[in-house]
Amino acid sequence: MALPKVGYPTYELDLPSTGKKIKYRPFVVKEEKVLLLALEGENEDEVKIAVKDLIKNCVLSRIKVDELPSFDLEYIFLKIRAASVGEVVNMTITCRDDGKTQVEHNIDINKLEVTKPEGHSNKIMLNESTGMIMKYPSMERFVENEFLNKTIKTDDVFEFIANSIDQIFDAEEVYDSSTTSKKEKLEFIENLTAKQFESIQQFYETMPKLQYNFTVKNPNTGVESEYIIEGMQNFFA
Repeated sequence: MALPKVGYPTYELDLPSTGKKIKYRPFVVKEEKVLLLALEGENEDEVKIAVKDLIKNCVLSRIKVDELPSFDLEYIFLKIRAASVGEVVNMTITCRDDGKTQVEHNIDINKLEVTKPEGHSNKIMLNESTGMIMKYPSMERFVENEFLNKTIKTDDVFEFIANSIDQIFDAEEVYDSSTTSKKEKLEFIENLTAKQFESIQQFYETMPKLQYNFTVKNPNTGVESEYIIEGMQNFFA
């Protein structure tokens, strides 16, 4: 006789990038086990596959998960985790006023938001007529940053940027991947002035990010300090 199947609840969230509603479910034990074993094994390919499969399996709506920006993926993963193992994360905070007193602080995952800095745009103007439309880092970069702790090496920065260019345009023409090679994009970036390159750096520095603002009161001094936590890793540090 077949054993009964235990159902699971479904939830909804609004994608930070578009506001589109998607449905998701908690991860099940076997999915969590696959991810944990991959992380313990420290095999990059296995970790990437495990994270991607977990998110794809838990997102019930029809959506191209691989193409979502990294800040959407951070938000989705935290929501899935909250539904699976609990909505509250306990953190130990060191009070800033004396630098030694430690206070326990509970973070409600449901209160986390993705913030978009004022003035941020994926359209970068390099001069009056020439500019670029940028793509946000997606699934692979999300896994490398949040699960593999990989930072981009200096030698790889230009290549990373070239891969992130959706379009280059001027007053007369639009150049995209169908008409422009990766080599041409690299040459384009390498021939920018330092000031023009700063505008690309600004794009990444002001990208939407997962953020939580809170205040902690030092029980010994009564002094309150404000804190800002950014990025998925920091919520489980």
